[in-house]
Amino acid sequence: METESAAGTRQRGGRGARERILQAAAKLFYEEGIHATGIARLVETAQVSTRTFYQHFPTKNALVEEYLRNYEAGMTRRIEQNLSRRGLSPQDQLLSLFTMLAEATSGPSGRMTNRGCPLHNAAVEAAGHMPDVQELVHHHKNGITRQLTGIAARAGAANPDQLGRQLNVLLEGATALQTSLDSPCPRHDALEAARVLIEHALPKTRPAN
Repeated sequence: METESAAGTRQRGGRGARERILQAAAKLFYEEGIHATGIARLVETAQVSTRTFYQHFPTKNALVEEYLRNYEAGMTRRIEQNLSRRGLSPQDQLLSLFTMLAEATSGPSGRMTNRGCPLHNAAVEAAGHMPDVQELVHHHKNGITRQLTGIAARAGAANPDQLGRQLNVLLEGATALQTSLDSPCPRHDALEAARVLIEHALPKTRPAN
């Protein structure tokens, strides 16, 4: 383990190096882009040596994949916590995902940002030359569609597959457009559009006699 020198210069490495690297990746990959972020920038931000970096991650791609897996796991937990709140009907659960999106105020680094979905951004950067990243993104996005479809079925939608796909298009479209416009407005527009779509797709409740 590297320590502090007599001159007071902190040497890079030590305990927590892996976590610092992952934290640096979450910040830099999201805010500056995967391709734009080199190893030198990562080790400088994480305060580790290049040797320490490669001890934990044999390639930059390995770091990218772990960064995305960590993000996916965290997002899955947040979605499950949101859906499991007491008193939510299946219809409320469908809309709650859009409320969750509309109320989001920060990206993985904790800063205010309109950079959109890290998985979507990674898919764009990975196109054609990072197949493991593309597979991870496909798995997550298809999983969201399946989850929405299952909730739509419980809500009584006549065509839950179609509603699940349409709602995921809204989610993806909102996160992509907020990036293009650098504005949170598409997230709020998606919430209102989802409300209309869900009400149209679900059976009407008949008034009590």
